[in-house]
Amino acid sequence: MGRKGPLRPSLDRRRFVRRMTAGAAGLALGRVARPSPGAAVFASSAPDTGALVPGGPEPLFGISLAEWSLHKALYDGKLDNLDFPRVARREFGIDAIEYVNSFFKDRVGDQGYLLTLKDRCESEGVKSLLIMCDGEGRLGDPDDSARTTAVENHYQWVEAARLLGCHSIRVNAASEGSWEEQRDLAADGLHRLAKFGAGYGINVIVENHGGLSSNGRWLSSVIEAGDHPRLGTLPDFGNFRINESERYDNYRGVEQMMPYARAVSAKTNDFDQSGEETNLDYEQLIRIVLDSGYRGWIGIEYEGSRLPEPEGIRLTKALLERVRDRLASEYA
Repeated sequence: MGRKGPLRPSLDRRRFVRRMTAGAAGLALGRVARPSPGAAVFASSAPDTGALVPGGPEPLFGISLAEWSLHKALYDGKLDNLDFPRVARREFGIDAIEYVNSFFKDRVGDQGYLLTLKDRCESEGVKSLLIMCDGEGRLGDPDDSARTTAVENHYQWVEAARLLGCHSIRVNAASEGSWEEQRDLAADGLHRLAKFGAGYGINVIVENHGGLSSNGRWLSSVIEAGDHPRLGTLPDFGNFRINESERYDNYRGVEQMMPYARAVSAKTNDFDQSGEETNLDYEQLIRIVLDSGYRGWIGIEYEGSRLPEPEGIRLTKALLERVRDRLASEYA
């Protein structure tokens, strides 16, 4: 099938959405009619957006654990997805987690499995924040039929996120064509998915994850064009490689994505003898996050190869805690 133009939301609809969400800070949308019968298994109240309460007993930000930090153990069969909540709490002292769909893709439609995972979280006192979704098609595919299929492929993850008590699914904005064509195509697919997610109280958040999505200015323009209160970003501190020969500035990219952020990913690869990340200035990055007004969770995503995964996770957690302590009085 040949290339077709995206189904852009009309101006009247865009204005209507803005009016309906005014005064809600763009972070929460009231429960609307369920878009499919499968939603009947979910509770009636919408989950939160992952934000911590400013001025409350919480620290400047919470520290969560992204499942990708343990991807070697999971792929090698040394760790099972169902045990992720226990490992996060007992081995690392972390009480909020971020799943990766690759590790339970064959069980997404198994309600019993998902309820078991939810029970494991509750028994450990661990909060489920989001599901990182890959391999479900290009939400900005130039082919209208393929783009629609990609949107619909993500529906099952919205439903799973709702059952688990997450606030979001993390998706990708892959496309092809010119800057403008990719923006419009990705915005179309994301808008349609966010509209579906709204019926479940689930956000659709986009990570800088290669291609033009690793250009902070482009991704910000996609979120603006997508124009839905359930659509946002997940800035990853390290994923700003556009292609083999082109990189985007990490600090500028994070700053451009933060106005739309519903989660943040603390990517680490290696550490020096003092425990600082060797490639990134974490204090500068955390300042950018806090200056945006964000007070939610920051997820550990250790991706290094020199250190074992558990050590990389512990070093990342210690780094985040040190920076948080240093900045506590300044941002109180």
